Amino acid sequence: MPKARPLSILVAGGSGFVGSHLCERLIDDGAVVCCVDNLQTGSRDNLRRIETHSRFSFVQADIVAPLPAKVTRTRYDRIYNLACAASPPLYQSDPEHTLLTSVVGTDQLLKLAERDGGRLLQASTSEVYGDPVAHPQPESYWGNVNCTGPRACYDEGKRAAEALCFDFERLGRAEVRVARIFNTYGPRLSAHDGRVVSNLVSQALAGDDITVFGDGSQTRSFCYVADLVDGLVKLMEHEGSPGGPVNLGNPTELTICELVDLVLDLTGSSSQVSYRRLPVDDPRRRRPDITRAAALLGWSPTTSLENGLRKTIAWFDAQRRLAPPGPDVEDRIRA
Repeated sequence: MPKARPLSILVAGGSGFVGSHLCERLIDDGAVVCCVDNLQTGSRDNLRRIETHSRFSFVQADIVAPLPAKVTRTRYDRIYNLACAASPPLYQSDPEHTLLTSVVGTDQLLKLAERDGGRLLQASTSEVYGDPVAHPQPESYWGNVNCTGPRACYDEGKRAAEALCFDFERLGRAEVRVARIFNTYGPRLSAHDGRVVSNLVSQALAGDDITVFGDGSQTRSFCYVADLVDGLVKLMEHEGSPGGPVNLGNPTELTICELVDLVLDLTGSSSQVSYRRLPVDDPRRRRPDITRAAALLGWSPTTSLENGLRKTIAWFDAQRRLAPPGPDVEDRIRA
């Protein structure tokens, strides 16, 4: 039998934390991958393992602007849209661009999928649930979002992107998948982006005070990046419409104080805890209901928080020995 043609895949935001892991997975699976990224928050360093691979190409471009010929000249079987700053300090630093990335950028990629008869996966977020009243959060929950607050550029942008995706699907213009991604961690998280795991690990390794926003009783659920990538690929390759968004995350819930204790134990750090004011609209509880993902995709995370943190800490420790010090963590806001 003739050898099947490899899938042609576009990954927007492919040099970022999750995107780079996804690009590696797709190359390992035999796909031809084009990564497009404006490098606002991503880094070419994240792509070192695959940057010279014959089936990989990189195009520096912003999906808010007209897509360059280097991107549009290829026909794509699959398009993953992971493009958008994801931590509050970064997406709040240019809120207009954040919103346009989710709306204009997603619209452009949907039209590319429509042109090619391809399939698009939109990386949405648990932030569409806002500060939830329902707990855990099922996909049927409409959310509790402040549509005019400082996080709205991201939260409302992602909600608008979902609306666009499902309008394209209802009109028969493109085949879509929407993943609502919950807190994710692992190697290649930026030490300076203000997310809780990167904050705690970098502070503990440096022996600095651990910054906890609020009293630390707020909860989160943390999914290791390899588990998330597996869920994204399974969702993309699911045949037939999933019939709506799908939560991807780890349902194991713990308080921020419990996470601090675990990080201190695993790093052997003697850092002390320093409490700061809770940021505006920061969710009090966050835990995914992954019933749909389990039933539809046969997916659930397999990496324990302790094992995932060990790998993450080892990566952070190696990076901090190579990199100059970044901004003080108290100038950053936890995701």
